[in-house]
Amino acid sequence: MQLYNKLSAKERAALIEEAGKDRLTLSFYQYAKITNPQEFRDQLFLVWDKLDVLGRIYVATEGINGQLSLPADRFNEFKAHLDTIDFLKDIRLNIAVEQDNMSFLKLKVKVRNKIVADGLNDDTFDVTNKGEHVGAEKFNELIEDDNTVLVDMRNHYESEIGHFKNAVTPDVDTFRESLDIIEDDLKEHKEDKNLVMYCTGGIRCEKASAYFKHKGFKNVFQLEGGIIEYTRQVKEHELENKFIGKNFVFDERRAEKISDDVIAQCHQCGKPADVHTNCANDACHLLFIQCDDCKAEMNNCCSTTCKEIHALPYEEQKALRKGQGNSNDIFKKGRADHLPFKKDLRNITNLFKK
Repeated sequence: MQLYNKLSAKERAALIEEAGKDRLTLSFYQYAKITNPQEFRDQLFLVWDKLDVLGRIYVATEGINGQLSLPADRFNEFKAHLDTIDFLKDIRLNIAVEQDNMSFLKLKVKVRNKIVADGLNDDTFDVTNKGEHVGAEKFNELIEDDNTVLVDMRNHYESEIGHFKNAVTPDVDTFRESLDIIEDDLKEHKEDKNLVMYCTGGIRCEKASAYFKHKGFKNVFQLEGGIIEYTRQVKEHELENKFIGKNFVFDERRAEKISDDVIAQCHQCGKPADVHTNCANDACHLLFIQCDDCKAEMNNCCSTTCKEIHALPYEEQKALRKGQGNSNDIFKKGRADHLPFKKDLRNITNLFKK
């Protein structure tokens, strides 16, 4: 009985090309009590593998968080399976704004302690006492209110390429970092301001809104379905789009264009750019923003050193990597000191903070 992916990304890509079918990229989440996450995980894998589902799914005792793709002509089968699971019946599925048949190339269903790494002790507050969910129309009204503080619950590398107008965008690497920072920054407005939050698909706001209510914030709101659902509603109801730039996504596409605005800069030269890339050096894979000119000059690498290593024969590269773990730079996602423009920009920002 096969319970794990056995094909490489390259092999899977070839099969997708050969099949010639359009695929749908979508995401969903649900907080629910799962008694045996491992058993539930195995059951999902067996069914979804047969449906040619690919993606990254996390299962925990607190619920499920999934980002995945599947053949468009098998969507109804997939939805029918979800409906056989009590807590997933009629769940909202966030269909991607931009589709790409290669958005995911493996099926990974993993058991985790939590479906989002929030660093919170859920026993210390009522996680079901969440903020009020609002759709795109109400969200637009709220964020135009002078009595509202709009907070982006995503990380710095996500908000850097796109965010809502006038949003507070915490300069953090992880979701868990942002919670205490936001509370401290807004502690004077727990009772007199509307705290309105948003994230990619809504999952981070589910827990954060309950946490902030526990911390004494009186008027807490969250964008229903996140940026993905907001974009769908804006198009469907012909509303004003208040999101500028791109929405960062955690798959091979890396982003979806929500507006034509380019609000970020190349981390190497400073030109307007909003395309994330992973350094081509297999020993690095740093995620950073790179313009087309720098991409050509640096051969898709983040530094001269990585460019030189990437140019070596494969066996020499492999020998250099032997016994070496991933560099911590991979987790800095654009903060690495060897990215000249990003470093200069960070120094200027810190100067103005003094």
